[in-house]
Amino acid sequence: MTQISEKLKQKLQISALFPNELKSLLKQISRFSISLVLVILLGIAIATPASAAPETPMFNPEKVRLGITPTGWSNSDDLTIDTNPPISYQQILSEIALSGFKGTQNAPKFPKDIDDLKAELELREITISEPWVGTYFTIGDAEDSKKIFKDQMEFMKEIGDSNIIVVAELGGAVHQQPVAPLPNRPKLTDEQWEQLTEGLNELGKEAYDEGMVLCYHPHIGTGVEDLADIDRLMEGTNPKYLKLLLDTGHLYYAGVDPLEVTKKYADRIKHVHLKNIRKPILQQSREKGWSFLYSIRKGIFTVPGDDKDGIIDFEPIFKELAKVNYEGWLIVEAEQDPNTILPPATKPVPPLEYAFMARNYLHEVTGL
Repeated sequence: MTQISEKLKQKLQISALFPNELKSLLKQISRFSISLVLVILLGIAIATPASAAPETPMFNPEKVRLGITPTGWSNSDDLTIDTNPPISYQQILSEIALSGFKGTQNAPKFPKDIDDLKAELELREITISEPWVGTYFTIGDAEDSKKIFKDQMEFMKEIGDSNIIVVAELGGAVHQQPVAPLPNRPKLTDEQWEQLTEGLNELGKEAYDEGMVLCYHPHIGTGVEDLADIDRLMEGTNPKYLKLLLDTGHLYYAGVDPLEVTKKYADRIKHVHLKNIRKPILQQSREKGWSFLYSIRKGIFTVPGDDKDGIIDFEPIFKELAKVNYEGWLIVEAEQDPNTILPPATKPVPPLEYAFMARNYLHEVTGL
């Protein structure tokens, strides 16, 4: 019988709160694995109880859902960031379900056929929370930008369980290049800002007319990265048609306080990505001029709930969102290299352990 670490047993206690996820997993695993799960459940029964959650959830459980992206297991921007040997999409989806999350982003590893993808998702009772759309308005490629957007909107209609479309302008972006992103990212001209805001207003109206919500993602290494950029984007776009995605990790990376952005734009925030930052690694990244993808490999991001390494305090952010009765997804999106070893550890932390860490923390803080 495979040995199970005491640490993982304690992490798995949160799964007792989510019987549907366990039921879904049991449908697809072997008899041996079922025996293994039963052993784990026995460990749950005798483990120390999880920390108490608020008696009243911070958000309406019927209106706020929790998800996690595949980027803790493998990376969509750099496909060489993966487990060794490479992890299967089936295992990623199963571990997402097992850790208690209800949604995830689409990913290059997932089935391309929509019916195959839906079958895999339904088996585990999870869904796709959003697609990620890159536009190129600022380099004169409006038509391709519109086509990419329409394709992704149709994809989400087929999935049928979320109305969020995430978009970021990638004209001149350097986040996938081997250069330091902060000093080398594009600086948009007035003409480019006009191209961008006009294009986003058009896409936003189209999404609105189709019952979808277009959320802009300020992203490291792109033309919309810091607070001044966000302000200009919000001022230049129709608040009815373009909403804001709050990505805590990208904001902190760019030198922006995510709590300040939350307070300023709470009424326009309709989607949230929860990344934590390891501050010492961020400082090294800036001092040594590391690229965005190399910074990921070195461990710049971690999950909410990583009290040992993370610098961001999420609770005040959640409280600001609760004040405006936030509805939508809270998505854990800690882009990590699963092979990274962070001292004093002597081996990598499994992605599933990080997923449980984040889910347990969100339960403790929000009650969800």
